Amino acid sequence: MSGVRYTKDHEWILMEDGDVGVIGITDYAQDQLGELVYVELPTVEDSVDAGGDVVVIESVKAAGEVKAPVSGTVVAINEALVDEPEKVNNDPMGEGWFIKLKINDSGELEALMDEDAYKEYTDSL
Repeated sequence: MSGVRYTKDHEWILMEDGDVGVIGITDYAQDQLGELVYVELPTVEDSVDAGGDVVVIESVKAAGEVKAPVSGTVVAINEALVDEPEKVNNDPMGEGWFIKLKINDSGELEALMDEDAYKEYTDSL
């Protein structure tokens, strides 16, 4: 997906309308986690810091947190995931998105990897 930026923790962000980015986990991450069975989303208007925990996930293999790739304010959550966490496994970079975030500083995006750099990173793991 062109324009997507990635973290080393396997989160992605795709900027859509101006300063709003859609955030989720990568196919690599969902594959490593296995079938997701639980997703706990933040509340709209929550403030998050880059690298801070923003979503709690549990899979058949492990529990963990999804970290915010950038700082900002939550403007939307994917409520469908509460009842259908498997959407993350089925379409992690589409219907399996977690939150939409109004970002504070677009400069934070520059610290993230582009698609080629992320592929190179995951190939080395």
